[in-house]
Amino acid sequence: MSNATVPGRESKRNFIRLTAARAAIASLAFATTAHGQTTPPPADPPVEKIRPSKIILVGDSTIQPQSGWGGSFCATRVISTAACLNLARGGRSTKSYRAEGSWDVALGEMKTPGYVRIWVLIQFGHNDQPGKPGRSTDLATEFPANLRRYVAETRAAGATPILVTPLTRRQFKDGRLIRDLDPWNDAIRKVAADLNVPLVDLNARSAAVIEAMGPAMATHYAQAAPTPDIVAAALTGTTAASDPSAPTPPAPPLPPLAAGAPAYTARVRPLFDYTHLNRDGADLFAGIVADELAVQVPAMRPLLVP
Repeated sequence: MSNATVPGRESKRNFIRLTAARAAIASLAFATTAHGQTTPPPADPPVEKIRPSKIILVGDSTIQPQSGWGGSFCATRVISTAACLNLARGGRSTKSYRAEGSWDVALGEMKTPGYVRIWVLIQFGHNDQPGKPGRSTDLATEFPANLRRYVAETRAAGATPILVTPLTRRQFKDGRLIRDLDPWNDAIRKVAADLNVPLVDLNARSAAVIEAMGPAMATHYAQAAPTPDIVAAALTGTTAASDPSAPTPPAPPLPPLAAGAPAYTARVRPLFDYTHLNRDGADLFAGIVADELAVQVPAMRPLLVP
């Protein structure tokens, strides 16, 4: 073989390689069907639409964020496809919640479109008790009538009402829990039975838990830490009276505002009492509420985190 023929053979081989490479690229870039049409990309899988629900909380400070179980319930006990709206407001009763317009806000939320089902948890009692001007209601007549009206209007708005007995207070005498909310609990149970409304008996469950742990341990769940004298009294089996007239310690100073920024809302540091909850207390009783809902309202089980 002469050296003169080698370049020709190499050129032929290079030509063949180049032609094959071009064919491969064309094949990858333009895959065709038997009819010469381009092959479409794989179709996206079908999108499954969500079926969202909404849970609305109505009541007083034992539900509202910062001092009640509602904040923990919405944050940790409800799945993401269930909107959880806490409309509870401190110091409200069945009378004052409506009078100030808070119930109108709740009704508006019940009528919001886009939800498969809307549930409304209604808990009152603490501020319906006597001695609270502008809030107290008559236990025999006004209190149950107010609850019945809440139930009727919730149903008329297309939502499902659920009545909740009020969270127990944590006061003891001689080692026994003081059950000063029992008459209001009974009234709520009767309305629930008469109107065929699901009932979360939070008072019964929370009272059993608090009585089992005793007065000293129960102080751990208060919104503010107990003072040494309160702890000492609890260890005797009889809780000391909390003093609502005691001066409120000032809250820590807030950072300065930027020019033109709106003013801060006034803040106060909470005092110890036997009603309101810290984070541990909120978590404890939010879990109880979720557990009761799963039992009493089976249709809500898919929305709840155990």
